[in-house]
Amino acid sequence: MTNHDEASIVRPLTLAWVSRHLEAGERIVGTEALHGGITAEMRRLTIGTRDGGVRDLVLRTFVNPLFVEQAEDLLNTEAGVLPLLAGAGVAAPGLVAVDPTAAHCEYPSLLMTHLAGRTVLDDGGLEARVPLLARQLVAIHALRPAGRPREYVALTTADTVVTPKGADVVAWAAAIDMIRKPAPPYEGRFLHRDFHPGNVLFDVPPPGPAGPRITGVVDWVQTSWGPADLDVAHCSTNLVLLHGPAWGRRFAEAYEEAGGVLAATASERLYWRVRDALAFSEEVRLVARPWREAGRTELTTRAVEERLDAYVTALMDTRG
Repeated sequence: MTNHDEASIVRPLTLAWVSRHLEAGERIVGTEALHGGITAEMRRLTIGTRDGGVRDLVLRTFVNPLFVEQAEDLLNTEAGVLPLLAGAGVAAPGLVAVDPTAAHCEYPSLLMTHLAGRTVLDDGGLEARVPLLARQLVAIHALRPAGRPREYVALTTADTVVTPKGADVVAWAAAIDMIRKPAPPYEGRFLHRDFHPGNVLFDVPPPGPAGPRITGVVDWVQTSWGPADLDVAHCSTNLVLLHGPAWGRRFAEAYEEAGGVLAATASERLYWRVRDALAFSEEVRLVARPWREAGRTELTTRAVEERLDAYVTALMDTRG
C-alpha cells in the first residue's frame, strides 16, 4: 500500500473494518489525506479491484476531541441522508458503511463513494461559479424526501458571540441584540446546513466556452430542516470571507435569479444573515486554517476577522 504522507495512514482497526466492506477480491492499494475539513479527518482510499482496475472510496473519521462527542449524531445524520439523495437529482456520495460509535474502528467513521471533481476557492472565475452554486442550492432546497431531517440547530447565541478585536462595537452590539429576538416565522426546506464552496466539487475545464460545472456536493453531516435563508446566509458569509464583501449580496441575488424564494421582508432576511455571520465569530481560526492549506495563504485569522467585521458592520448599516 502506498501513502502520500503520515496523515494518510489508516489505523489498524479501521483498516480491517474498511476491508470487510469491500467486494470479494478487492484490497486497499493506496491512501491519501484530503485537506479542507474542520470537524473530521478525510482520506481517499484507492481500491484495487478483481479485474486489475481501481476505484476510490472516501473515509471520514472523527478524531478531534472537540467534535468526537458530536460524532455519533453527525455520522448518523449523514448515513441517513446519503441514501435519500441517491437518484434525487443532487449528486452526493453513496453510503458504504458507518460506525458512528467506534464499535469497530479506533474512532467514529463513515465510508462512502468518491465523487469526481475538486473544490475551487480561488478568486478567478468566481463570477461564473456563483450562479452554479445558487442553482445547486435551489435544487437541494427543492428536495422533499420521505423522511424529513431534524429541525435546524442555531450555531450561536447572543451570549457566545466573540466580537473581534478592533471591531465596530456599536454595530456588533446591535447585531447581537438582533439575535436575542425570536427567529422569524419560516417555511421549512431541506437544508444542507453547511453549503459553501469548500463542500462543492467542480469539474473545471481549460478556458473555453464549456465553463465549469458542479460534479457533486459533500459533507451532509449537518443536514436539517429549516429556512432557506439560513443556507443562503451561510454560503454568503463564506463567500464574503473568501472573496470580499460584495459577494454576500450577490449570492442572495443569484439564488433568487435561480428560482429560490427567500423570506418575505428585508428585516427577516437580515436576521438570518446576521445570525449566520455572528456564528463565524466563534470559529474564525478553525475556518481560516483549511483555506490557507488549500492555497489561500493570505487568509490569515486576522484577515478573515477583518472581513467578518466589515460584513457585520455593512449588514447593520442596511437597517435604515
